[in-house]
Amino acid sequence: MARIERIELRMVDLRPKVLRTDAIQSFVSQETPLVTITDSDGASGTGYSYTIGTGGSSVMRLLADHLAPRLIGRDADQIEAIWHELEFATHATTIGAITSIALAAIDTALWDLRARKQSLPLWKLAGGAKDRCPLYTTEGGWLHISVEALVEDALEAQSKGFSGSKVKIGKRHGSEDLARLSAVRKAVGDGYEIMTDANQGFTVDEAIRRAERLKELDLAWIEEPLPADDIDGHVRLNRSTATPVAIGESLYSIRHFREYMQKGACSIVQVDVGRIGGITPWLKVAHAAEAFDMPLCPHFLMELHVSLTCAVPNGKYVEYIPQLDDITTSRLAVEDGMALAPMTPGLGIEWDWDAITSRVLAEFSRDIR
Repeated sequence: MARIERIELRMVDLRPKVLRTDAIQSFVSQETPLVTITDSDGASGTGYSYTIGTGGSSVMRLLADHLAPRLIGRDADQIEAIWHELEFATHATTIGAITSIALAAIDTALWDLRARKQSLPLWKLAGGAKDRCPLYTTEGGWLHISVEALVEDALEAQSKGFSGSKVKIGKRHGSEDLARLSAVRKAVGDGYEIMTDANQGFTVDEAIRRAERLKELDLAWIEEPLPADDIDGHVRLNRSTATPVAIGESLYSIRHFREYMQKGACSIVQVDVGRIGGITPWLKVAHAAEAFDMPLCPHFLMELHVSLTCAVPNGKYVEYIPQLDDITTSRLAVEDGMALAPMTPGLGIEWDWDAITSRVLAEFSRDIR
């Protein structure tokens, strides 16, 4: 039985290639914790997670001081046991983003290690439902982008075979959102999906009002319309509109997802492996959503989510936002607008260690044995 002998902790700061703005914030920095776990057979796996600019140093201290040392000597195949032990060890700080981001980096590394040792790609190891999944694009739909540029980006994505485009909403007045979205709908026609994302920017009444105003556009969904902890507000909204309500980017526990699904507060589940705490809880949310006949359209992390979306039968879309190009040699494979599941063992992400080394923030680098 191979035991964990070494954990390497690194963090790099990746700058988005385009300006990313939404109804409540700008996304200008992506702190990316990286965890590499090596066992006594000499096999290793690497996992990662992310922030959108704050909290990375706290994640790294939590990993170095409290989580990673507990892994030494453990059987790396006991992923479920390790996840629960680490969650309990930090129960005073859960449920929240900092702990979940730290757990996610460890958990994805353990899954990468397991898949590599079994010579299986993650999508097969985690379920193997299909080998490809439709794509929609977000990178050309940020809130500051002009109407003309929104239309141009949507038409380009449509020409590549993408299934849809996401457009951020939350302009000062609903008429502005309507005008932007109407221009896109007129350009792409009825056979192309338009997703919208409010980034928790509305009150309940405002969300109901705007959803009513936008209903004629046959939107694929309205994402994060309200603060993520307002379950009752989401119930009101979901009952008031035929437009599907999508949630999950800002939920950090499988029990939060259970409440949303049980109460009829959403129609689409967007669980994020970096926010839920890793692949282990991500799969539980995915299978729970299947039981409620809800599609999985995970948020962000396309390089990792392509494998997980293909692993489960209710995986519907992968969100196209290139994230790791500066520190990887692999790229998401796209064919006729479909994201192809990687066939290489592990997560399907090939890290560029020279590039990573040149970008590592030295104060957060640790080697634990």
